[in-house]
Amino acid sequence: MQVQAREIGTGLFVFLGFAALLFLATQTTGLDEFFEDSGYSVTARFTEVAGLRPRAPVTMAGVTIGRVESIRFDRYRLDAVVTLRIRSEYDTIPEDSTASILTAGLLGSKYIGLTPGGADESLEEGSEIFLTQSAVVLEQLVSRFLFGGGE
Repeated sequence: MQVQAREIGTGLFVFLGFAALLFLATQTTGLDEFFEDSGYSVTARFTEVAGLRPRAPVTMAGVTIGRVESIRFDRYRLDAVVTLRIRSEYDTIPEDSTASILTAGLLGSKYIGLTPGGADESLEEGSEIFLTQSAVVLEQLVSRFLFGGGE
């Protein structure tokens, strides 16, 4: 009887451990947004996207309003074209908004931050954000500082 109680206790402990890991995985990876296809896509062009990845957050005023859908290189204009998927409830973002590549913390992950403009027209499916600010590459800043290229 004691052996059976020990086996049940061990099994319950292992089960709760797996349940805790599953809960942690769903809370940290944002799987709820992974299955969400609603919304509209807009594009933005950047000269430098160092460290930006697909599925990176798109934020406005610190609130996540979408995700980076894809990043591709335009071989004719020699820049990066980033496609953003904005959730459909955020359909009043002015079309002259600014998109910036920002860093979470000093060495954290990259994300897109939108700053609203003042236009009456809003972004919609297929729109392009023309005002962009590319990523700051830490290695270039350090190189300028060390080798005097920043005069």
